[in-house]
Amino acid sequence: MVVFAIGIWSSGETVNPGWLRFFSAAVLVATIVLGVWDRWLWRLTFIQRIPTVPRDVRGTWKGTLSSFWEDPSTSRRPDPKNVFLVIHQSAFQLTVVLITDESTSRSSLASLSDDGTQASLAYMYLNRPDSRVEHRSRMHNGSAFLEITGRPATRIRGRYWTDRDSRGEMDFNQRNSRLIDDFREATTMFPAE
Repeated sequence: MVVFAIGIWSSGETVNPGWLRFFSAAVLVATIVLGVWDRWLWRLTFIQRIPTVPRDVRGTWKGTLSSFWEDPSTSRRPDPKNVFLVIHQSAFQLTVVLITDESTSRSSLASLSDDGTQASLAYMYLNRPDSRVEHRSRMHNGSAFLEITGRPATRIRGRYWTDRDSRGEMDFNQRNSRLIDDFREATTMFPAE
């Protein structure tokens, strides 16, 4: 709007629309630069050192999930299980998917924050269990708050809690830049320990 106002004002009484061709070229260049930034430029190593640039955490992370839930019949907690955190990220968008051998959780809201001393990933999710385990693990909502270590990120760890009154911890320290779709594919990506 300001460009239009200045263009009309500077043209005097006779409006000559020739100056508008520069406006359309500027819009095109700005759109291309913004697209390149969003898809690629923000994640370059030297750009990642700029404090206001979102920390690059995209990729597939392997880790463990430790539940604090106790089985009422045995008073025992489940053993920690291998899980995979798949983070789809651009400069302006973020989606988090947690994949286990029994279910998939997909974020409905996700955000990265960095106060200069600590970076974190917070998200809300909907968990959908596989049909073979629905009798003991129903669909549920939850949230997670994970702290990010390193720039570039080398570890993600933190807590989760659900509307089933369960909670626990997650710790991810192996990363691959490929994005996976299911548990079987993820297990082939990381060597067995």
